[in-house]
Amino acid sequence: MDSPRRPNRRASHVWTLLLRLEYAWLRLTDPLIRPAWRAGGLGITVDLRVRGRRTGRQRAVLLGLLEVGGRWYVGHPNGDVGWTRNLARAGEAIVAWPTGVNHRVRAERLADGDERDAVILATAHQQPFPGNLVYRAARSHILARGAYFRLDPFVDD
Repeated sequence: MDSPRRPNRRASHVWTLLLRLEYAWLRLTDPLIRPAWRAGGLGITVDLRVRGRRTGRQRAVLLGLLEVGGRWYVGHPNGDVGWTRNLARAGEAIVAWPTGVNHRVRAERLADGDERDAVILATAHQQPFPGNLVYRAARSHILARGAYFRLDPFVDD
């Protein structure tokens, strides 16, 4: 039996630079975006709170929470950045919604394979405009470079 065709994966220097610029802009505008997020949310955006790998202090980043097959995922399209390294080291985080609801989650980095591919492909449909266009255009680069995690809520004992 033939295996399903794997999506094209090709890292791009152009997309590396463009995504760095996009995410630098998002970090810069975070103080302006947070009040709007707190006031009523912004699409699929949540506040991920994770312990810093060097300082141990809690760090917070607004990012899109993806849902595929009833499971939660987060990721960065350009590979490892500070928050992905922190999440990999800590192995857990808090997912906070603007409503004040928080969930403690266990984080597992996704290896290259079908689950990771499905999450990346779903990103282009779940991200609001204009992010969805960027994720579609950069799909091959993201498949080659992206760092993604499955988040499983802790169950109270």
